[in-house]
This record gives sequence, C-alpha cells and structure tokens, in this order.
Amino acid sequence: MKPFEIVAHRGIATEAPENTLEAFERAVQLGADAVELDVRLTSDFIPVVYHYFYLHENTSASGAIYDYSLQQLRQVQVFSPHNATSSGAISTLSEVIGALGGRIGLEIEIKGPEPEAPQLIGDVLNRFKPLWGMIEVTSYEPALLLAFQAQCPEIPVDLLVPRSEAWMGLDVVYYQALHRARLSRARAVHLHPTQLSAAGVTVLRHHGIEVHMWDANTESFLAMAVEYGIPRVCTDCFQPALAFRDGIITAE
Repeated sequence: MKPFEIVAHRGIATEAPENTLEAFERAVQLGADAVELDVRLTSDFIPVVYHYFYLHENTSASGAIYDYSLQQLRQVQVFSPHNATSSGAISTLSEVIGALGGRIGLEIEIKGPEPEAPQLIGDVLNRFKPLWGMIEVTSYEPALLLAFQAQCPEIPVDLLVPRSEAWMGLDVVYYQALHRARLSRARAVHLHPTQLSAAGVTVLRHHGIEVHMWDANTESFLAMAVEYGIPRVCTDCFQPALAFRDGIITAE
C-alpha cells in the first residue's frame, strides 16, 4: 500500500516545458499518480493550460495570456529552462484531458479571476464525465470552487492555501484554512510543509477536512507527510519523491 500519492507539479518540468503535453506524458511514463495543471482563459474565453498571467521568458512571445486568442497562442512555442532540446505548445484543457484522461489522475487548478472560468471549465469537464473519478479541481478562491461545484457537483474540490505571511502563527493558519475550506465546501486543503503540525492536521480532520501537501520537494518534507499521514503530496522533484516512497514500501 502506498504511504502517499505523488502528484507531478505541472508535469515533469525538469525534463520538458512545464504544463505541456510533453511534461505530462513524461509523468505518465515515470509512474506519477497524478499531474497538477493550471487553467487560464484566452481572450476568446477558451480554457488553456498555462500557469502565469504573462507569457514567460521561456516562450517565443510576450504579453498577458488573456490578451491572446487561442488561434494566436497556437503560434507560441514553450521551451524548457532545464532541457535545451525540449519544446512544446500551449494546449487547451480539452486537449490535455483527451490525451491523458484515464491514464493518470488530473489535479486541475482554476487560476481565475474571471467569474466565467468555473462554468467554462465545467463545460469542458462535462464532456468527460466517465473520467471524473480521476479528477479533482483546486483553487485559492472559495468563490471559484463554489461556482464550479454547481457545474460538476461530483468532482471533488480542494482549497489551496498560500504560504503564510510573516506575522501568522500556525493557529491563524489553521483557523483561516478551516473556515475558508468551509466557505469553499472543500474536501481538503493543500498546505505548505512549513504550515503543518500534528495538532493542526488533527483539528482539520476533526472537522471533516483532509490535508494534502504542496511543495513537497525535500526528503524531510516527505518524511513529514508520512508522519502526519498525508495522503497526497505535490512535488517539483518527482523522481526523488518516488525513490523515497519506494524505499518505504520496500522496507515494509
């Protein structure tokens, strides 16, 4: 039995451009349980898979992605800062689900902030109902999660929690996480390892809210996931995380 599931953050971004089909396919090949991907809207309101507001320096264009139509984005190449021989394209959410659906879990983040985003993403996912059991939707915004649930009520939603501000104690972190999760009707909250404690995890679970970990990029953080019984971790360092997990399974 796996001590935790491993989510490849934006695919295997160390080998192919992040959030591209190439990075996601590599995650399938290496045995990830799921991939995390980010969804933004084009100027013609098509959900596409891309993280940033601005086209990154590792692309062949510049400017805000919301100013580009899908047809214009089709001309944009995305390059890998880690692999000079690797390039890819910006895909629509529908294309990514069509290519990966049923082969690997999908953790889909609604970036927003457009009020139309949940319905447009829901329209796409409603075309893939047989795959819903392998999909979860996340966001930092409770309103976007609530609106999405009206479109696809059977897909679980999780609330993303940003890194804590310097003044915050863990009591405030957990208080906010709990009540924002209640606002979102979220199944789980995704916390950074620096926000985790045994007491806090216990409190959230007492209220029926599970805890997942993001930025699980070191062995000490992965060990923390095991200690607290975290069922799912999201990492930028997939292969070391897999080796760590395999070591635990072998030891057992």
